[in-house]
Amino acid sequence: MKKLKVAVLTTNRADYGLLYYPMKAIEAHPALELRVIAAGAHLSKQHGYSLDKIEADGFAVAHKVEALQPEGDDSAHAAAQAAARASLGYADAYRALKPDLLMVLGDRFEVLAACQTALIMSLPIAHIAGGDLTLGAFDDSFRHAITKLSHLHFPTNERAAKLLVQMGEEPDRVHLVGSPGIDYIKSMRYLSRAQLEESLSITFRKKILLTTFHPETLSGEWLTSLGNLLQVFSELDDEHSIIFTAPNNDPGGAEARKLMEAFVSSHSNAHLFENLGSTRYLSLMSHSNCVVGNSSSGLYEAPALKVATLNIGDRQADRLSASSVVNTAGDIDAIRQGLARALSLDCSETVSPYGDGNASQRIIDVLANIAEEYDVGKLLRKRFHHV
Repeated sequence: MKKLKVAVLTTNRADYGLLYYPMKAIEAHPALELRVIAAGAHLSKQHGYSLDKIEADGFAVAHKVEALQPEGDDSAHAAAQAAARASLGYADAYRALKPDLLMVLGDRFEVLAACQTALIMSLPIAHIAGGDLTLGAFDDSFRHAITKLSHLHFPTNERAAKLLVQMGEEPDRVHLVGSPGIDYIKSMRYLSRAQLEESLSITFRKKILLTTFHPETLSGEWLTSLGNLLQVFSELDDEHSIIFTAPNNDPGGAEARKLMEAFVSSHSNAHLFENLGSTRYLSLMSHSNCVVGNSSSGLYEAPALKVATLNIGDRQADRLSASSVVNTAGDIDAIRQGLARALSLDCSETVSPYGDGNASQRIIDVLANIAEEYDVGKLLRKRFHHV
């Protein structure tokens, strides 16, 4: 039987952590053949050049695609140009690799460019994590556009699966699998607090606040919210270690980085890391008292680790939340009160709404069935499902 050649696109450290176990499972399956396409921030020295991490994990990167803004230019104009350049690179990648299926995750503009190029070249698309809602970022529109371009859907939760059908996707193309990020959480070997201190060359204080704050691309107020968060952090005593992970390369990311760097330079209990990698990041999360900011990891991974989250602003607005997530506005009083509440939560009974840690196996089961009777024409011909 001819193997199904699956090209998996990864564009940054965040989606790679979620794609790791699906990629491993594809690589191990006798009916499937993995081809890794690395793009976006993976190729950026400014963002930690995480391509090295992919290769260190044993994956052969079959094609690299340039999808970067000029260093220091995080404007919307630069991002739009980067997406256009990425489309050219994806076209070359698909022609060279000749995959049978493209697998993507999430809602990045680099992913949207990859999917529109794939559809033009008659390449079927499997999309992980469609159907989610995040009303404060243009990622929400990108995600829904990717849904309409895709042919197989692997939503992470029941609400998302229902929304995909509501959007007109045929029910037999929608496969509820859960989040592959939970697979990683349940399978990895965690670093101890002492091992993390040695690896990061820091000494933790009594409490750890793991903080990630990305641009909120549909609002001009998010930078003020970040400033307010830093003000609240400055009011905390020295018993709190504040660990920042760098913002992404969305428009406004450079401004956010400058604020974080200035805060770190004047506070000995604060540290900024460019690229922790999945093992260190999740290990650090497991030892944290609270995950702070506006990253999806605070809603996806933190509840599975039974760690509280303070989710600030609208970037993740309307995304499914566990009981351990405190959602708050971006003014100083709201952040101050929200942080106090999050730190007081007992998260020991928290249940994640994003699955049981078997997402990768469910994905592979679907792909293996596709491989048995691969029909590109049948995959590509979608009908609108009327609800």
